[in-house]
Amino acid sequence: MYVKLTSKIITFENEDPGAAPYGNFINYYTFNPPENRLSLIPETLLEGIELGSERVLILDVGCNSGDLSVALYKHFLHEEVSGSDFSKREMYLLGFDMDQDLILRAQNSNPFPQNIQFIPLDITDDPESRAVLESYLGRFGCPRFHLCTCFAVTMWVHLNHGDAAFLSLLSRLASLCEFLLLEAQPWKCYRSAARRLRKLGRSDFDHFKTLEIRGDTAAHAREHLEKRCSMDLVQSFGNTTWDRSLLLFKRR
Repeated sequence: MYVKLTSKIITFENEDPGAAPYGNFINYYTFNPPENRLSLIPETLLEGIELGSERVLILDVGCNSGDLSVALYKHFLHEEVSGSDFSKREMYLLGFDMDQDLILRAQNSNPFPQNIQFIPLDITDDPESRAVLESYLGRFGCPRFHLCTCFAVTMWVHLNHGDAAFLSLLSRLASLCEFLLLEAQPWKCYRSAARRLRKLGRSDFDHFKTLEIRGDTAAHAREHLEKRCSMDLVQSFGNTTWDRSLLLFKRR
């Protein structure tokens, strides 16, 4: 687990890996490997995105140790389609997580350092995260990322910061991108996360018992994105092996 002290995050390596109140599991991709999502996502997903530049910018929110970020990058390269216009585009991916140790692991194992960058960042720290992400976009002269992926992050923000933060996160993501690929944990995952903490003798999540946004959290996310964030659901890629839906939204 980790606790946040001002801008520093301290990791206790001897802690039970299940004690991850912010979702920073140290062995996450051993029990939920990248192919669980990639099997549902078309390699050609980005070909339908109209770009104002020859570069494709991808943002991966809550990237953990970077395994899925790298696998997603390779997935979208699909080099066998060498004659397509897409193959002429340069692709860049920025992944971030609030756990500095996980980011260090991602940096050390990054096979594409020229095109993939991993940084420590807390998306709920709006002034800092906004400045960092805008600076990154400015390097490429782009107002937004072409695609933002947010896999299994919403619950952790929701449990630790409450209903308002859950909706604020969705609004923030919508403002950052043209397309948003979202995987929101269902309510049963909330209950499981709370049980894990109680089983380990830890305090419950601050907001778990007082949350008003409950039930079908993916439906709540969709409603907010469509009614408040000028985004439309354009495709559902079905459910993962963990019964979580992958939803693709597009800016109007």
